[in-house]
Amino acid sequence: MEDLKRRAEVLMEALPYIRRFWGKKMVIKYGGSAMEDPVMRDEVLRDILLLHLVGVKVVLVHGGGIEINQWMRKLGKEPVFLEGRRITDEESLAIVEMVLAGKTNKDLVARLWKLGGKAVGISGKDGGFLIARRKEGWGEVGEIERVNPHILDVLMEESYIPVISSIAMDEEGRGLNVNADTAAGHIAGTIGAEKLLILSDVPGVLEEEDKEESLLSLIKLGELEGIMGKVSGGMKPKLEACKIALTKGAKSAHIIDGRIPHSLLMEIFTDKGLGTMIIKD
Repeated sequence: MEDLKRRAEVLMEALPYIRRFWGKKMVIKYGGSAMEDPVMRDEVLRDILLLHLVGVKVVLVHGGGIEINQWMRKLGKEPVFLEGRRITDEESLAIVEMVLAGKTNKDLVARLWKLGGKAVGISGKDGGFLIARRKEGWGEVGEIERVNPHILDVLMEESYIPVISSIAMDEEGRGLNVNADTAAGHIAGTIGAEKLLILSDVPGVLEEEDKEESLLSLIKLGELEGIMGKVSGGMKPKLEACKIALTKGAKSAHIIDGRIPHSLLMEIFTDKGLGTMIIKD
């Protein structure tokens, strides 16, 4: 009886947030260890499905770096990174596209279906969704020039969850690898998302590396450039993605710890907040 009472209290606490965010668009970037652990992965997908069922228009952008690295090594290629981004030659691009747009994307779609959801997996090639130009000196890596959101509107209008792999194409139709965080930032900005939520395997933005007590819980857009000069590795593209999203039209951006159970729901449906929130000045 006590457990049922507590569940009812939790639902009542969430009700104002459900009303507030009903019909709003949110872009969730999903990757890291939260995506590799089977128990954690299904928990995150259940939370995404719950958001969808209470009226949030969810767009899921996924990474898959660990699985890409595994397949590259199986096929005799050693992954190469610079500033948290993958340097991609032609052979590597074929592997990246095979894993991201094929295995990883369709696995997430199937898992959402198994949990009772409706999802459609697409890449940036579908419908000319993500158009990019080649990033000089990085091989088959692209920088996004524009997002054509019509395909998202069609899917969300029919109550599907778009599941997006970060493969773009250039004006000639040739594939390019783009960073998933960056893709999520461009998508969130273009569709005017209420929130960009980046699930990471760190607590958020730390003022001092490896010191969780130095977590920055709130950053204003004007402060972001200075902070970006101090971080390294995979955090840099995450902060750049947040900057892109806010500059292009998203309301807020969040970097939260995907390893914490139900971190998405706690961030959206409570006033506690987790990780780092980035807002406009």
